[in-house]
Amino acid sequence: MEKAISILDKDYLQWVKELCKRYRKSQIKAAVKVNNIVLQFYWELGRDICNKAADNIYGSKFYATLSRDLRHEMPDAEGLSERNLRYTKKFYCLYQQQVENLQQLAAESDSGTLQQLAAKLGEEYSKPETAIRILNDLFSVPWGHQMVLIDKCSGDVTKSLFYVQQIVENGWSRSTLLNFMSTGLYERQGKALTNFQDTLPGIGSDLAQELTKDPYCFAFTGITQPYNEHILKDALLNNITTFLTELGTGFAYVGKEYRLQIGEAENFIDLLFYNLNLSCYVVIEVKIGKFVFADVGQLGGYVVACNHILCKEGRDNPTIGLLICKEKDRIQAQYALESSSQPIAISEYELEKFYPEKVEGTMPTIEELEAKLGDGMNK
Repeated sequence: MEKAISILDKDYLQWVKELCKRYRKSQIKAAVKVNNIVLQFYWELGRDICNKAADNIYGSKFYATLSRDLRHEMPDAEGLSERNLRYTKKFYCLYQQQVENLQQLAAESDSGTLQQLAAKLGEEYSKPETAIRILNDLFSVPWGHQMVLIDKCSGDVTKSLFYVQQIVENGWSRSTLLNFMSTGLYERQGKALTNFQDTLPGIGSDLAQELTKDPYCFAFTGITQPYNEHILKDALLNNITTFLTELGTGFAYVGKEYRLQIGEAENFIDLLFYNLNLSCYVVIEVKIGKFVFADVGQLGGYVVACNHILCKEGRDNPTIGLLICKEKDRIQAQYALESSSQPIAISEYELEKFYPEKVEGTMPTIEELEAKLGDGMNK
């Protein structure tokens, strides 16, 4: 057995620690690079099969034959099964047009061409740096995940690229990906009714809209019996890791029934969070009944109070309110939002769908919280 570190000099120990950290990073980079090379090979193989129309020319047993021949010539190679070869064509066909457009966008400098490509791809892909990021993300996702996306996205490349981004940002395993897809995350993302376009300036409104969902899936609470708002809120916080995951990356829990002294009256916010990506407080009110106009008035008051009492100038953006109710009439909710000058979103929740037990990497770290909140609260 090797001896423990024998040089106890502080600088030496710190240097060893840094070397270990660098080594681990190099291992991760090497794994990503290998995965990228493998996916590039699969992409080119799928492209060749399509361009040569090989599966039509060489008959119904083409994939089995090609698999056998490749493994005969390269006996040590992996990933050359008949099933994998079929997926390489599906992989290429799913992303072909999008990847070619993104590659052109990333390389093109002529503004007229850029404008044409941007119009073709949509505003969210309109910048060369965005195109490069999307391409890098696509070829960073493990092959097993890619096969899930091919099977589950039914040729919808926009949906598939949405999940590609989530996988890369959050480090999802395949089982986590499947769980999120089973809850219809793509279909729910950014779908809350809001007045953000009118109440939040510029790009902030788009980013805020993206953090919303409708409906929110609270199946992880395990509630099946009659319940009240107190029981539901307790159940959400008893599963705080999963609740934060459902809210989205960047949410930090601040408090339940958070006390605000407004004038001479005590007020209690249902749930208070801080979003690190938007640098703002998020006030959440949970209602187990049907939405009514008064809900927006109450929530708007809490939002204003947070801006005055909690927000620090130069650190925090305007507070956002999120009302999550069991049921809403869309027209009534829209009228209520139009009446409010505060940024508010209205969503529903459901308890029925299956949800993953735990997802790593979505809760902010202590360091992130300290960096965002610590300095301002000590002022």
